[in-house]
Amino acid sequence: MSKTRIVVVGAGYAGVFGTKHLSKKLKKHEDVEITLIDRHTYQTMMTELHEVAGGRVEPEAIQYDLQRLFSRRKNVKLVTDNVTNIDKDNKVVITEHGEYPFDYLMLGMGGEPNDFGTPGVKEHGFTLWSMEDAIRLRHHIENTVAKAAVEPDEQVRRSMLTFVVCGSGFTGIEMVGELIDMREPIAKKHKISPDEITLKVVEAAPTILNMLDRNDAAIAERFLNKKEVEIIKSSPIVEVGATDITLKDGSKIPTHTLIWTAGVQGNSDAKEFDMETGRANRLVANEYLQAKGYEDKGIYVVGDLVYYEEFENTPTPQIVQAAEGTGQYAATNIVAEINGTEKKAYKGNYQGFMVSIGSKYGVACLFEKIHLSGFLAIIMKHIVNLKYFFDIRSGYYMFQYMMHEFFRVENERNVTRGHSSRNSNVLWSVPLRVFYGLVWLVEAMKKVVGNGDYLKPATWFKEGSWFTDQVAFPFPWLQAADATSGASEAAAGGAETVAHFGLSYAYGEEPMLVFDHMPKWFASLMEFMVPNREVALFFQKFMTIFEILIALAIIVGLFTWLANATTIALVAAFCLSGMFYWVNIWFIPVAFALMNGSGRALGLDKWVVPWLQRTLGKWWYGETKSLYGH
Repeated sequence: MSKTRIVVVGAGYAGVFGTKHLSKKLKKHEDVEITLIDRHTYQTMMTELHEVAGGRVEPEAIQYDLQRLFSRRKNVKLVTDNVTNIDKDNKVVITEHGEYPFDYLMLGMGGEPNDFGTPGVKEHGFTLWSMEDAIRLRHHIENTVAKAAVEPDEQVRRSMLTFVVCGSGFTGIEMVGELIDMREPIAKKHKISPDEITLKVVEAAPTILNMLDRNDAAIAERFLNKKEVEIIKSSPIVEVGATDITLKDGSKIPTHTLIWTAGVQGNSDAKEFDMETGRANRLVANEYLQAKGYEDKGIYVVGDLVYYEEFENTPTPQIVQAAEGTGQYAATNIVAEINGTEKKAYKGNYQGFMVSIGSKYGVACLFEKIHLSGFLAIIMKHIVNLKYFFDIRSGYYMFQYMMHEFFRVENERNVTRGHSSRNSNVLWSVPLRVFYGLVWLVEAMKKVVGNGDYLKPATWFKEGSWFTDQVAFPFPWLQAADATSGASEAAAGGAETVAHFGLSYAYGEEPMLVFDHMPKWFASLMEFMVPNREVALFFQKFMTIFEILIALAIIVGLFTWLANATTIALVAAFCLSGMFYWVNIWFIPVAFALMNGSGRALGLDKWVVPWLQRTLGKWWYGETKSLYGH
């Protein structure tokens, strides 16, 4: 039986989203083969390119290896190649190194900067539409400031330290936000004053951030003014030189850095496909996202490349939500064609817009009703980015995103203002780790030894030990009405002591339990888990051995994060069981403190965890490759 061949070109938001959807919906179709072709072996998180350009994160923070994204999708084949043409009549994708026949084709090659033919932009300007662009701009900024720091000519120095962003859309404002954040650390590094660095935004229109509500845009503009960013409106740039730019009114701005973010057009490579185009070189599609004129060829267009007018003279916006939506709708319609069911017309679901202005401030409008600014807007942007990883089912990159954005950022350039990214030597936590492990070991050994002698193992496991036939848990349903319980009641009927609250033991005082009786919900849970005496005796022995193992793991620094997280759960259970005192509540904050990787210093985690990561990574993702098969 011949296979149904689906080829997806472009591993951007639309391509990855669409391929994931196809893979999921067609996983039971053994006769379907999906091929994803991209010139890179990774997806670039385009919305965060400004973070790389501004030196906030390293390139790998926003590069997501396609093999890691699709390694468990057995019906997806990855190819690293550059598509040069499409034989639409014979239904073949032609690349630099091969040919790929298709029954269905999804074109998601994305967009590229549109300089509108402005002289000098290609030669002297910097764009921000690829990883290469971001790295090139980052190196240029660093080198320019370094040279300016030792430049004796005042005018040349001033022009070198003037950074101009053309365009006040999301990309432009987010880029200038990164420049705001990096102004102080880069000035300190090169021993100049931050005040010498001048930031400007040049906009052809009379307003900025035109996709935002006007009140939200005004909030963003006030913040930029507060940060001493000069906003020049109604001033199109007509020429870009090596050391200055010329505005429409003839005035010039001396600068060695012009960052062009003024427009987006469809990928110019698509011109070779000889298909109908709309504005800005985008390929025209119908309501089902099928390429116009090739509806019978199974060709779909998605992402920034598609030109479909959702409303009169209003095409789908070139934003992430539209890319994800068109990718999913096109995939859904391809599946419908394969299954012989009805296709769905594309309908955009745009839940809001948000723009970050640096790492700590942003503006957002959600569902046309909720308006956020500052800290909350940045938190919302992180939530949206994390949701993307959830949608494409990549827990690995969700974790990596959080590490890069919250914990591995220098110069306090994150939403917590550096509080979560302070680097410290875990060597200093070793004494605490060993002590904490010994505390658990001593407490566990008490349950083993009971009333016996620590130095005489023959006396262990007897009276007072958790390894006898006496139930130690204070659960009412386990206390038999026998002589033992009667003796306990008699003892309880004697002189009553008053428990005193305290976080450390005071001599002569009776310490207070965190809970003197179990909450009803917890009692129900415990009664289900430990319903009778036999189960209780098993749990006593098991928990004692488990505590010893945890204690030893903490002492030798083995799986330290997991071991300490487990102690937190155990302490919580002991508290709710009425078996833990306030004076020992310090167990919880100490366990949290030791979850910072304390086993990596003078501990086995230094070797075991990296080995485990390599082994599990190889098992789950296979051998990582620099190039995927053709």
